[in-house]
Amino acid sequence: MNLFLKGILLSSAAGMATSLGAIPFLLFRKGASEKFIDALLGMAAGIMLAASAFSLVAPSIEMGGLLRFGVGFFLGAILVDLMDKYSPHEHFLKGHEGAELKRLSKIWLFVIAITIHNLPEGMAVGVSAFSDQAINIAFAIGAQNIPEGAAVAAALLNAGYSIKTSFWVAFLTGVVEIIGGILGSGIVSISRALLPYMMAFAGGAMIFVISDEVIPETHLRGNERLSTYFLIIGFFIMSALDVVLG
Repeated sequence: MNLFLKGILLSSAAGMATSLGAIPFLLFRKGASEKFIDALLGMAAGIMLAASAFSLVAPSIEMGGLLRFGVGFFLGAILVDLMDKYSPHEHFLKGHEGAELKRLSKIWLFVIAITIHNLPEGMAVGVSAFSDQAINIAFAIGAQNIPEGAAVAAALLNAGYSIKTSFWVAFLTGVVEIIGGILGSGIVSISRALLPYMMAFAGGAMIFVISDEVIPETHLRGNERLSTYFLIIGFFIMSALDVVLG
């Protein structure tokens, strides 16, 4: 299979897993407790962290050495930081960040925040299509997208949005990952020499998101111990999957 197409297909499969997490809320038509949401996000963070370490960071160092890894890793973190700093977006708890754009409704500001979060995940899947880690990364991102999609849908329902809106926003988070997959696959398809840089780039971006966005969001409501244990559970799950998937 063409590796560019493979990256798009894998990122599409992983991205659409967000809808699976949102489906129960579409059926039962109610939100969830804050503890439940923080536990889901904690688990998603743990899976992301393990996937970044084992399937992006380690292979990048093996393929390109510390220098190439360092360049890509820091560029990934810096780019997400700039996106977070200057793009207008809204968090469920932390509120508004970035530039002020009063013309945009709050729901679109939520979508932008999720885009900043999920674009690196899609890029990770797209990039990994050119490596031996393709299935591991796609499976990991898909696995963490299920609790993440559930958390997004539940949080929107709790904020008073309709079931339809909550589901479609969760669905859009998956579409964002497909776009990221196209970008990642497209860049590496230009030159295979970029692979270690791009794997490090995706790893740095994802780790920045985990530290700057996901973990702080789970620690704002007094559920930090619970979310930390679920992060550990998520890390263990992905570690076990990494062994099983080879």
